[in-house]
Amino acid sequence: MTDREPVLDFSTDWDHTDPQWVNDPYPIWDDLRERCPVAHTDRYGGGWFPTTHDDVSRIANDTEHFTSHQVVVTKNKFPPGAPPAPMGGAPPITSDPPFHAMARRLLLPAFAPGPVNALEPQIRALCQKHLDGLRGRAEIDAGHEYAQYIPPGVIAQMLGFPPEDEDQFRDFVHVVLDLIDLEPEVRGPLFDPINTYFTEQIEDHLKSPRDDLTTYLLNVEVNGQKLAPEHVRGSMVLILVAGIDTTWSAIGSSIWHLATHREDLERLVREPELMPVAVEEFLRFYAPVTMARLVKEDYEFQGCPMKKDDWVLLGFPAANRDPQAFAKADEFIIDREVNRHAAFGLGIHRCVGSNLARLELRVAIEEFIKRYPRFELDPSKDVTWAPGQVRGPRALPLRVTF
Repeated sequence: MTDREPVLDFSTDWDHTDPQWVNDPYPIWDDLRERCPVAHTDRYGGGWFPTTHDDVSRIANDTEHFTSHQVVVTKNKFPPGAPPAPMGGAPPITSDPPFHAMARRLLLPAFAPGPVNALEPQIRALCQKHLDGLRGRAEIDAGHEYAQYIPPGVIAQMLGFPPEDEDQFRDFVHVVLDLIDLEPEVRGPLFDPINTYFTEQIEDHLKSPRDDLTTYLLNVEVNGQKLAPEHVRGSMVLILVAGIDTTWSAIGSSIWHLATHREDLERLVREPELMPVAVEEFLRFYAPVTMARLVKEDYEFQGCPMKKDDWVLLGFPAANRDPQAFAKADEFIIDREVNRHAAFGLGIHRCVGSNLARLELRVAIEEFIKRYPRFELDPSKDVTWAPGQVRGPRALPLRVTF
């Protein structure tokens, strides 16, 4: 969390680590959408925050004026050793055209509906295992004791990493996505254990190949050439970090909603066939991810004088609550029929793992409400939310009724 001066006006000084933003960003975004749709800040070396669906979509689809070379807003726009454009450090999400199309195409088979749907029995068993560990307790923490365990277990299996390393995975997520407000000289060395871990995993897979995504990335060829080592490593980091925190946050936010909206919980328990539609509304209303771009060259957008290397933080969650894009945008409608939300991004970088995220979210909620058809927030304890670009509850204390 930032220890700098608190924000007084988010239109001219926004900070996504400010406690107001972290705890409840929606009134802030609603206000900005009305009086300053593209907010500015001098923090983090300067940046912009569009809040309307139209502006977010326009920038997300504009690869001429905006680069994806860095997608996490920090104090260091060009960290030493980071692979340059068009690949970037975590392809394909940090890649620009034309490199992006190739890097994305390589990952599509692993995240296609067929291979992903085949994981449902394992995901369901994983959810049941962690729920079994809570059996008999009337007070649980659905964040620390449930939601945080589901995505790491799935991603570890896909990458062929030891399941006992899951605590390290969450530490990696914390460094990459939460500790963004640290000075570069402090944050930089925190990446050393991450680099060491992935080096060891690559070496192990080279010695002992197996049927997993890591071995695939090490062996796949493009035009007769294997991928560069930094490409393999970057894609592995992306799959691990993005695959864990985004879905962990989505699961936690959905459970938080059901804990605070009994009528929706009761309806899902009573009408389980609503779950696929409800999942889309959870994703729209509590979209966890904002994603950054850098301005390629000085460019005026909607009257805003964007400068070369300014950040642009794409407010996908804010776009999902834009009343110009969604009817009753500020209402959670569990059976919403038309729901073309932007939770998985817009443009060429739309999340390649969306099929897997949907499956994990659906199964995690199904198993949770099957085990606990009645629950509510524990008023004696605080809910805490993750700072930065992926928002979801970390501590989620509940009281359950058997």
